[in-house]
Amino acid sequence: MELKGTPVDHGYSMPPEWELHSGCWIGWPERPDNWRDHGVHAQRSFANVAAAISRFEPVNVCASSEQWKNARSLLPEQIRVVEMSMNDSWLRDTGPTFVVKNRITDTENRGSRIAGIDWNFNGYGGVDEGCYQDWSLDLLITRKVLEIEKLPRFPHSMILEGGSIHVDGEGTCLTTEECLLNKNRNPGLTKRQIEDELKSYLGVKKVIWLPHGLFGDNDTNGHIDNICCFVRPGVVLLSWTDDESDPQYERSVEALSVLTKATDAKGRKLEIIKLHVPGPLYMTYEEASALEQDGNATPRVAGMRLAASYVNFYIANGAIIAPQFGDEKWDDEALRVLSLAFPDREIVGVAGAREIVLGGGNIHCITQQQPSGP
Repeated sequence: MELKGTPVDHGYSMPPEWELHSGCWIGWPERPDNWRDHGVHAQRSFANVAAAISRFEPVNVCASSEQWKNARSLLPEQIRVVEMSMNDSWLRDTGPTFVVKNRITDTENRGSRIAGIDWNFNGYGGVDEGCYQDWSLDLLITRKVLEIEKLPRFPHSMILEGGSIHVDGEGTCLTTEECLLNKNRNPGLTKRQIEDELKSYLGVKKVIWLPHGLFGDNDTNGHIDNICCFVRPGVVLLSWTDDESDPQYERSVEALSVLTKATDAKGRKLEIIKLHVPGPLYMTYEEASALEQDGNATPRVAGMRLAASYVNFYIANGAIIAPQFGDEKWDDEALRVLSLAFPDREIVGVAGAREIVLGGGNIHCITQQQPSGP
């Protein structure tokens, strides 16, 4: 069911990711120009992430008709596998941004408590600058998910991916200028106009703009979910490096400066927790050679910097599902920092996250939480 007007008009807003979920949505990788060896390695990593999350909440994995049987065989029995066509597997960006009605009356049913925003999508920048040439199947994912769940849909013409926004549930949104102000997204909209749309659709009162995302995150043009996220209202995690020779250092310092001066929608100064990045990590010749690149997707070459970040985790019911890249020093440090940031949640590190970052994202990018509603 399509709803007219904005979510705010109907009393909806986007809840923070730490609120209770009724489930999680995940895609299934297969395209051979983005996932080496036709995705067989990434599929194991996706399955491991799905299995970890399924310990804490229901999980839905969307796989194509060609991959449904394979996905079913690799996933635990308690995970639902849904047949769905898609161009690639980034459900954070192509699935719905769920919003929840703030005030519920006794006469309203469950379906009216939750709705989804169906943002426009252009493959991360259009034909000339995006990650792949055809995204026609991805444009239908949100509508399909919402029809499966029998939830209302708010369509929007503005191009926006779910990984480009983070909210605190108390009126504040984090994003980056590098992504949302990029000329390959919404060149006809000013910064003020984009802010107004975020306020009308997410129910936020203030937008904090970081200048850039993570160094090397060229696929998404600097999504916020690789560099900074809310832990709780007034507290953020920031991707950091102590290595001044690393190009990421300048970006982290730049973000720190903005966050230090910022206040949230409630007027609070932000507490900033630094979370060191791994590596740096680079694509190997062996990894690049196992791709079937024919010009229909972003070239991936040996030696390219991988956009690896521990901020790219998933908040499940009672747990943090965190990437582990095989960098023992920083993998262990990330789990330690996350355990201090989220003392009431179990911290679950998932090995094999390198396979996901080879495709351009990580655990947060491949997941989309569905809130349970008030």
